[in-house]
Amino acid sequence: MSSARPIRLAFTLISRKAWAGGYNYQLNLFNALAKYCPGAITPVVFAGESHDAGELEPIGRVDPVEIVRSLDFDCSLLASLVPTLFARDRGAISSFRSHKINAVWENARFFGWRSPYPTVAWIPDLQHRQLPHLFTSKARRRRELGFQLQVLAGRTIILSSRSAERHCLTYYPRTKGRTAVVKFASEPSAELLKLDPRQVLQKYELPRTYFYLPNQFWRHKNHRIVLDALALLAQQGVRPVVVASGGSDPNEPGYLEQFMREAAFRGLAQQFRYLGMIPLPEVYALLRASAALINPSRFEGWSTTVEEAKSFGVPMILSDIDVHREQAEDRARYFGTDDAPVLAAHLRDFARPAFVVRELGQELGDRVRQFAEDFVTTIEQVVRTSR
Repeated sequence: MSSARPIRLAFTLISRKAWAGGYNYQLNLFNALAKYCPGAITPVVFAGESHDAGELEPIGRVDPVEIVRSLDFDCSLLASLVPTLFARDRGAISSFRSHKINAVWENARFFGWRSPYPTVAWIPDLQHRQLPHLFTSKARRRRELGFQLQVLAGRTIILSSRSAERHCLTYYPRTKGRTAVVKFASEPSAELLKLDPRQVLQKYELPRTYFYLPNQFWRHKNHRIVLDALALLAQQGVRPVVVASGGSDPNEPGYLEQFMREAAFRGLAQQFRYLGMIPLPEVYALLRASAALINPSRFEGWSTTVEEAKSFGVPMILSDIDVHREQAEDRARYFGTDDAPVLAAHLRDFARPAFVVRELGQELGDRVRQFAEDFVTTIEQVVRTSR
């Protein structure tokens, strides 16, 4: 299915500190392409000089990914709208030309009306339209401007779910005929799975039975319903432990501290155990040994944590939103985004499992292969039709 020569596809690095799900998406995509579609695409990842070398190191280990560091990419997520004035992002385009790029993958950065490269735009979700009250007016306008520019410039829009595609066609009807759904699937590398979960439990002084919630601390991720469910269970003398990890929202830095103060005030500090932003091998170790994954989010484009739980066969307790139903179908227990009693019932009734460390499922390869092949097909079509 690949061309005679690999398509050199430009990516801009998604920082794990800013958005762990986006970083994991890129890393898993590169691994999937290398394993299932070798020779089809060469990912060339452009990062700023100020980007964390530790984030680049796992990406650079994936063959044949190339990494380019340049001052032209030292800008924050969604901050580069200069090309709206100058028709093209001259610094970025110059870097692409120097590294013989054939096509460009846009995410949260618009490279200009007159970019000479075939370009696809990845829109992970349309949260600013669905939950506008969670954004400042400035952040909402900036995000909307970026999406409108990509739509008006005629980009092919890649979305990760049918749910996100429906939202896109509703809000941006001009994209009709220019959308592609490429459903992400996760197959972590063997290097990330070497860590024994028992070591992680010992390091953080965690019990052998726990639920895992590895969402970023953004308001729409809806952590508070977990506190409400734990409080209800405490009244019944039931005290399960929920382990949480992930970074704070750079747009609302005080939210995490406020949340943890509330947990302590409600007497739930020992049941809601927050570990911070932990290394990826620890994330996978905790996921594999957990009683179940919890994702209480009010909105997702396509949940990375759900895909990772599916990869290992980890039981799931999920908010009842369209995309979770699309992803997990009948493999999860569901609760309304404001229904703490139902979540509490799921936690209470969940069978107390024996300690087990799960391995990657045998059927996973087919899903990840489909992800990689769908991605390659989309990129090849965009390149072909632009000639």
